[in-house]
Amino acid sequence: MSGKNIVFLVLLLFIPISLAAHFLEWGELIVFITAGLAILPLAAWMGTATEEIAVVVGPSLGGLLNATFGNATELIIALIALKAGLVEVVKASITGSIIGNLLLVMGLSMLLGGLRHKEQTFQPIVARVNASSMNLAVIAILLPTAMKFSSQGIGEETLQDLSVAVAVVLILVYALTLLFSMKTHSYLYDVGVAEIEAEDNSHAKPNIWLWSGVLLVCTLLVAIESELLVDSLEIATSQLGLTALFTGVILVPIIGNAAEHTTAVTVAMKDKMDLSVSVAVGSSMQIALFVAPVLVIAGWIMGQPMDLNFHPFELVAVVVSVLIANSISSDGKSNWLEGTLLLAAYAVLGFAFYFHPVIDGVG
Repeated sequence: MSGKNIVFLVLLLFIPISLAAHFLEWGELIVFITAGLAILPLAAWMGTATEEIAVVVGPSLGGLLNATFGNATELIIALIALKAGLVEVVKASITGSIIGNLLLVMGLSMLLGGLRHKEQTFQPIVARVNASSMNLAVIAILLPTAMKFSSQGIGEETLQDLSVAVAVVLILVYALTLLFSMKTHSYLYDVGVAEIEAEDNSHAKPNIWLWSGVLLVCTLLVAIESELLVDSLEIATSQLGLTALFTGVILVPIIGNAAEHTTAVTVAMKDKMDLSVSVAVGSSMQIALFVAPVLVIAGWIMGQPMDLNFHPFELVAVVVSVLIANSISSDGKSNWLEGTLLLAAYAVLGFAFYFHPVIDGVG
């Protein structure tokens, strides 16, 4: 058993500990920390279960399954936070997930992979397609914000309607990117997939019912732990001396993405940079083109004013992240210095969010 799996098994102990902390009232800070630690292995098991089921159902349906459940943990946390009325924290978590995947995950992958293999390569065409999709995502969150600042007296209802319309367009674009990557231009993505299929074929077929059960149980437990996390978030972060903005942008995405982060770095160190970039950038695309629009529509249905009108500071962070990630990945090559530059950008943004004062009630 690998060291990573041993760590995740140990972290499962925090599921009963977090529940005990909640029901025995050990304090909001302990509940927040233990719930966050409990989510880490559950997210990892959800990812493993999705991959095992994908082996059985085939590449097309498996790809769709991976695309759907790729950011399920973050979506569940965000939906519960949205239901609790923490709209600005949800927006912050969207911002954090995008910059975390583009800068932290890809940066760590390029740094550690580059230290071991000097220079690594990946498909530049795929990088350019991903860059175009991320540019669209930036435009989508830029326009409602620009509309708010350029028009006097614009109502929340108008921004909500615009955001819902934009969300529908983004979901359609996301569906088309899936069609592009899994059907019409799947050969561009075959490099990493071929290696995974070769590994899968060397093992017995997974038990689809067992892994479906694992996926269902993990999803339910993630929902329970997310409820504990969100309920204790405001008090716990104030006790830690952190703003809810910093928590939403930095801590929550790391908790939800930890398993995916580990996968991207691990495969990069094995010189499978195509797969690593696919995980990092693909996750950002899914957040921008699928998770964020779903949250907007869910907020509209729940009566929560969730729109795509982000604070300019968050918008600047996303634009900077997309620009530097696109410029570094455009040539299809990476090395440890480029990874360091991405990590430095993430660190600078992290410090900026840490020292930033209250934003519209988020603090």
